Amino acid sequence: MRFQTWLVTGGAGFIGANFVRATLARRPDVRVVVLDKLTYAGSLENLRDLPDEGRFEFVRGDIASTEDVRSCFEAYQPDAVLNFAAESHVDRSIDGPRAFIETNVRGTFELLEAARARFASLDAAHRATFRFLHVSTDEVYGSLGAQGFFTEETPYAPNSPYSASKAGADLIVRAYHRTYGLPTLVTNCSNNYGPYQFPEKLIPLMVMNALEGKPLPIYGDGGNVRDWIYVEDHCAGILRALEAGRVGEQYAFGGSSERSNLQVVEAICDALERIRPGRENAALARQGLDAYRDLKSFVVDRPGHDRRYAIDASKAERDLGFRPAHRFEEALARTVAWYLDHDDWRQAIQREGDARARQGLSSATRGEPERATGEASR
Repeated sequence: MRFQTWLVTGGAGFIGANFVRATLARRPDVRVVVLDKLTYAGSLENLRDLPDEGRFEFVRGDIASTEDVRSCFEAYQPDAVLNFAAESHVDRSIDGPRAFIETNVRGTFELLEAARARFASLDAAHRATFRFLHVSTDEVYGSLGAQGFFTEETPYAPNSPYSASKAGADLIVRAYHRTYGLPTLVTNCSNNYGPYQFPEKLIPLMVMNALEGKPLPIYGDGGNVRDWIYVEDHCAGILRALEAGRVGEQYAFGGSSERSNLQVVEAICDALERIRPGRENAALARQGLDAYRDLKSFVVDRPGHDRRYAIDASKAERDLGFRPAHRFEEALARTVAWYLDHDDWRQAIQREGDARARQGLSSATRGEPERATGEASR
């Protein structure tokens, strides 16, 4: 059998690693090559225990490096490129935007240039099947009011350095299709949750803090609303977009699961109570507490915090047959249980650095520019 080779950038990160696992399980005709810089949010721990069938390769490299990208393309000659690599934490982008422009904008450009050269070298049959799929976010659309939904036609209106960098990358991908005929696809998704998520993000942060009896920080009044999609559903949608999506199109994937941040935190507490009751947690007992909800703490909101996101995924359902397979409460309980069952993963990630400290206020409040090295954001 001739394997197709899919280059997955950022494959050691949260969504990327889940996509690698889904691909290897569902597509026996595909060899996956992961290109990842292994910054703070990417870890080889996320790629442990993959099937050893000669269908997986790991390359450490930076998508913003012309040489790293060129050498990877030359060595593996991919049939498809899936770009998951990104700096993705809004708070970090407020403190240190430079790394977001470097990775999300310049890195996407370097991949597109290499893909354009690869595409030009192919014969007609291989050109017909080559794809460049860029994974983006619903945050590029800005903030919704109490009603309505984002669709693929919603104008871009990003409100953070992170979302602006992703919006810029999306538009460059679009331009490479329109200008050079590169067969591209762009996907935008709502908030993901599930296994292997770095603990600076809401759900794993709350799980780990609760287990240790630490405060559960909730921005503002806790009323900011997000549409949540289980990472397995998102990865299934990306696979369908790659296999059946129309070249040049954009597809939005949502979970039809709008929840406020406060509702999510309380649901996490309730899931923990069922698995590992707070009254049996020594870290809570030392504080005279017997329930995880008692750890809730409201903190100053982040600058420019979008109030609500929600996705209308009807185009993906119509064109790709996409529907999320998991209900939020059930998948959240499965996610919480996964973190409790994987102490080895949690400990290994924390040994690499505990990233749970509050960010996203210092630069905004002091008005100080980021240092030229950009290291503060990594």
